Amino acid sequence: MKNTEIKNLQDKVKTTAWSRADALKVREDDPTTTQPVVAIDFPVMSDEVFIWDTLPLRKYDGNIVSVNGWSVIFTLTADRLPEEYTDANGNYDIYTDWNARHGRARICFWYSKDSKNWTFGGRVMAEGVSPTTREWAGTPILLNEQGDVELYYTCVTPGATIVKVKGKIAADGNGVTLSGFNEVIELFSADGFYYQTEEQNPYWGFRDPSPFIDPNDGNLYMVFEGNVAGDRGSHEITTEDMGDIPPGYDDVGGARYQTGCIGLAAAKDAEGNDWQLLPPLITAVGVNDQTERPHFVFKDGKYYLFTISHKSTYADNLTGPDGVYGFVSDSLFGPYEPLNGSGLVLGNPSSQPLQTYSHCVMPNGLVTSFIDTVPASDNDYDGAYRIGGTEAPTVQIKIEGKRTFMVKEFDYGYIPPMENVIIR
Repeated sequence: MKNTEIKNLQDKVKTTAWSRADALKVREDDPTTTQPVVAIDFPVMSDEVFIWDTLPLRKYDGNIVSVNGWSVIFTLTADRLPEEYTDANGNYDIYTDWNARHGRARICFWYSKDSKNWTFGGRVMAEGVSPTTREWAGTPILLNEQGDVELYYTCVTPGATIVKVKGKIAADGNGVTLSGFNEVIELFSADGFYYQTEEQNPYWGFRDPSPFIDPNDGNLYMVFEGNVAGDRGSHEITTEDMGDIPPGYDDVGGARYQTGCIGLAAAKDAEGNDWQLLPPLITAVGVNDQTERPHFVFKDGKYYLFTISHKSTYADNLTGPDGVYGFVSDSLFGPYEPLNGSGLVLGNPSSQPLQTYSHCVMPNGLVTSFIDTVPASDNDYDGAYRIGGTEAPTVQIKIEGKRTFMVKEFDYGYIPPMENVIIR
């Protein structure tokens, strides 16, 4: 894409504010937007590792793919360390271990013939390949029938940089193997103009790349999580950020500290090695501080933009469940409208507010997530809740215009392909 075209894109973006008035419409436990309760006796994929953010192998059009009949997922992964994390009695302190996992996150892969019983394949990159200490979420893209894969992900600490690494995937009757993935290409970091930098805010977010080809113009773009540029605490809550609030709801408290946004970048080359940052598609100034793992579903000529967020990152005098939020537009560049009037698409039930997270909405409406913590209702588990670190039950939502409906529940970790790619 030429520089003149990029400049035109900057002018075309119609940034949409997810307003406080929109967020006031969020309602927990609405059956049409609530994930079913996860049972306390859920199965665990592995006793050796924790997994959380799940990244299904896909193509640039968003379709989830299998390779030679094998489903493939990538996950953020950390070894369980029972010998390192112990309590005062010398027993395994799984709670502390789970909460410390982010600092040792590595991307690993799994494969399955039935799309739900997963075999651990190991790490994608050897130790030392990634230039920073943490490998955080992104998107694996199958490029062609020769088995070329590009994994876009986030390098974290020091700093936060969007990167990619290229390798190959192969599959036979015995399983799936990866090779290569030994040279990380740095793409871009926050610029301080559109997107907040660490210098502007030590609590900033800049991560979760999700590249895609726009079905209308055929160009390569990427959405990602960011925060709106500016020094922490300096943002003003505008009338657009407020929206049409009812009387008595004008108290914003410390909402200026919540500055989440969904960022957009355009590739300047066909290979996706050179990128230009564009204005955000969605801002949540005064509403929420995190808009994690944004990704698109293209359906019926519309652009459905999904993201995940937490109850704990909402601004003062607003609340909503951990889960999926979404927006819809007739154009990639906006403006967008919050789905269901509020933005809430699928939230945890109030009885189990932390049961699942990091939802990924697939083009067929299936939604995968991981189990975080489930409250213990009996004495079978030591503590007030049971740690997950494994795949949650997959659910399905129906997407209909500007509305969504929770309609079906499947097995744990059920992530079927939408198409099978034969690689020789």
